[in-house]
Amino acid sequence: MQQISVTELRAMLDAPTPPLLLDVREPWEVALASISPPGVDTLAVPMGQIPAALARLEPARPVVCYCHHGMRSLQVVAFLERQGFETVYNLAGGIEAWSCEQDPMVPRY
Repeated sequence: MQQISVTELRAMLDAPTPPLLLDVREPWEVALASISPPGVDTLAVPMGQIPAALARLEPARPVVCYCHHGMRSLQVVAFLERQGFETVYNLAGGIEAWSCEQDPMVPRY
């Protein structure tokens, strides 16, 4: 299972073909704060709904999963890998780390 830091994610987002950002938090959390840089595809699907949303994801496309602190997204990454997804990453520290280390404009909760 691959984990990336927020610094590594920042570099990936600046690449010519950035990964899909998959936010696995609950809708109320997404409403509070999100990582949504311009030009980057994002998708918010609560962890419990990931199995039903598999058809919305491309197994060959790089995906970075995140949640509040990185625990739920770690479980989603493991699940997606078992489903045959080739390049899936967990954002270590989640959106909390992103807010603290990369973008203080993203609210903390």
